[in-house]
Amino acid sequence: MKLSQILFTQGFGPRRECEGLIASGHVTLNGTPQNDPFFDVDPVGAVFTVRGAAWPYREKALILLNKPAGYECSQKPKHHPSVYSLLPPPLRRRDVQAVGRLDEDTTGLLLLTDDGTLIHKLTSPKHHVPKVYEIGCKHPVTEDQVQRLIKGVTLIDDPVTVRAAAAEALGEQADGLFGLRMTLTEGKYHQVKRMLAAVSNRVETLGRSRFGELTLPADLAPGQWRWLDGPQVLYPA
Repeated sequence: MKLSQILFTQGFGPRRECEGLIASGHVTLNGTPQNDPFFDVDPVGAVFTVRGAAWPYREKALILLNKPAGYECSQKPKHHPSVYSLLPPPLRRRDVQAVGRLDEDTTGLLLLTDDGTLIHKLTSPKHHVPKVYEIGCKHPVTEDQVQRLIKGVTLIDDPVTVRAAAAEALGEQADGLFGLRMTLTEGKYHQVKRMLAAVSNRVETLGRSRFGELTLPADLAPGQWRWLDGPQVLYPA
């Protein structure tokens, strides 16, 4: 693949702009300066820098973002900044999409990719990919509430029963709220909040700590992101 083509596929702008970046000496390839836009490169394993920033070649982008509160998972946000504003321009140009949206006040593990097939696999209810949520509830979480969440509840405006794959009361937290860890394998609108309302409780804080086989890294601060090596980290083979 031509070096300019690699930059184009990785989101560094139109083809002519990528050619100009290389010809102007702003690109190195595997540590070596390269000013020929049409230099042939094996993209697998290639690492290039553009204006000093290192980028590994990824045929498909797959990243994990620790979503902070106060951001909308929308390209055209209405009331809060877009979560996409936390990403560098090349990823935004690649049109990565959130794998299932988190509400603006929900924090934690958010996956983004430009792989449409993977998005479908991870969000389709028939694949039952588990998502784990850490919830701060206004009222104490009783054993009866836990069992009702697991057995299934009916939401106010939806006749279909929804169930938690797992639920565990965690007791009172340092902030005075009452902890609940709940696992879901589907993703209805405001599902966690609506399920807790159905058992006469209320969600005050909400964060996603796990998606498939992937756990939110303890060393990834809110607003930070990192590359993932492939979809195999998300679900068992």
